[in-house]
Amino acid sequence: MSDSLLIEQCKQCNRKAQMALYDKYCEGMFVIAHRYLKDTAAAEDAMQEAFIKAFKKLSQFKGDVTFGAWLKRIVINTCLDTLKSRKLELQSLNEEVFTMVEDESDWSISDEISISEVLSAIEELPENYRATVKLFLIEGYDHQEISEILQISENASRTYLHRGKTKLKETLKHSRYGTGY
Repeated sequence: MSDSLLIEQCKQCNRKAQMALYDKYCEGMFVIAHRYLKDTAAAEDAMQEAFIKAFKKLSQFKGDVTFGAWLKRIVINTCLDTLKSRKLELQSLNEEVFTMVEDESDWSISDEISISEVLSAIEELPENYRATVKLFLIEGYDHQEISEILQISENASRTYLHRGKTKLKETLKHSRYGTGY
């Protein structure tokens, strides 16, 4: 059954359609939630909460993006809300000292470094850098979208990304030397 037909049925509170839509997207949304929260139970909770929000706000879904993309944004925002509610200690940066950072579109790493090494290195970044790097490199959001999601300025997003990439490169470089490469 197509998403549009399922969505129309969900808008009419059809529980079978809601379950079908949930079944179709739950695995992918769990992976996204777990990427941010790193705890299976917390990721499941965030995913469930995101689905509840999505079903309650289904009337706001206009179809200008795919349902999966719309739901993904809700999941990410729910995860970020969870992280904020935990009152994680973020490295504070004074926005007055932010400088414009040029996007490094040619940024790359050695082919010898595995995806799991990169993901592990991202997890070692300070929270504000980690969130920005994930949203930019993994999820594909631009600085305007990141600034809206994280409620920071676009300059802060660019700075966090630049500093996050710099720390990421350092971590990956040191991990290579430490493993004998």
